[in-house]
Amino acid sequence: MKTVGMDEIDAIRRRIRACDYLCVAQLYLKDNFLLERELRPDDIKPRLLGHWGTCHGINVAYANLAAAYAADPYFTFVLGPGHGFPALQANLWLDGALAEVDERASIDKAGMEYLCRGFSWPDGFPSHASPFTPGVITEGGELGYALANAYGVALGHPEKTLAVLIGDGELETATAIDSLNLRNLLDGKKNGRVLPILHLNGYKISAPSIYARKSEREMNEMVRGFGFTPVWVRGSDPETFQEALRKDVAAPFYILETEKGEGGPNHGHEAHQIPLKNPSSDKTELKKLEDWLKSYQIEEALNL
Repeated sequence: MKTVGMDEIDAIRRRIRACDYLCVAQLYLKDNFLLERELRPDDIKPRLLGHWGTCHGINVAYANLAAAYAADPYFTFVLGPGHGFPALQANLWLDGALAEVDERASIDKAGMEYLCRGFSWPDGFPSHASPFTPGVITEGGELGYALANAYGVALGHPEKTLAVLIGDGELETATAIDSLNLRNLLDGKKNGRVLPILHLNGYKISAPSIYARKSEREMNEMVRGFGFTPVWVRGSDPETFQEALRKDVAAPFYILETEKGEGGPNHGHEAHQIPLKNPSSDKTELKKLEDWLKSYQIEEALNL
């Protein structure tokens, strides 16, 4: 893992904003993708499907890890909450991974339009991660398997480092919580490193997660009980994230604490799927959507 400098910190911030914008554009827009004119009702997709709430945290984790492990050819990012597919797709597009398998997903204005229009659209991209996506091996609608899959990949491959983002609702599944025990089976020089990252954004579908209701002491004791060292990353600032990654601790378990739906018009469980339900028919919601998109300053964050 390399040390990330201040110029790269600024680039991470821009990337997060760009990917947050792309997430919102994928969820809502079928035209006017760069807001080159005032947003109109006919710019909005007729049926809004997908999940926004977890996307910002995914973008924060992906951008920071991509920067820190840019020089490591054996590094892999594993995403647990595959329902946050707009974020994964935004990052894969920005990295050029989509263009490698689909030339229509070029890293330019035309490719961006293809990406956003095609999300959750007939003959386009699904609303959840699926094996159609480069690097995805399981359907994204089911939670809990990411950590076990990562430990399986690390088995017998000491060169590999796998960072696994786990949703706090996901960690309530028996598969995910029990997978934490696999650290004891794979500890040793013959196997790779697995870095669990709990995305503690506070809510699952319609209620606070169990882990959001635990105190910091309870969380730390639980993590230590599985043999890990808790490392907290509070907020979305890349400097904080990079500082956490540089900490020299045994068996780190990162806890990324962000607000669910951060950056959007509402937070908590109301941001889980589509925060603004009727922007094509509600003028107030349409204006909120336009302001939300403009807040990311896409012209500066994404130079197309």
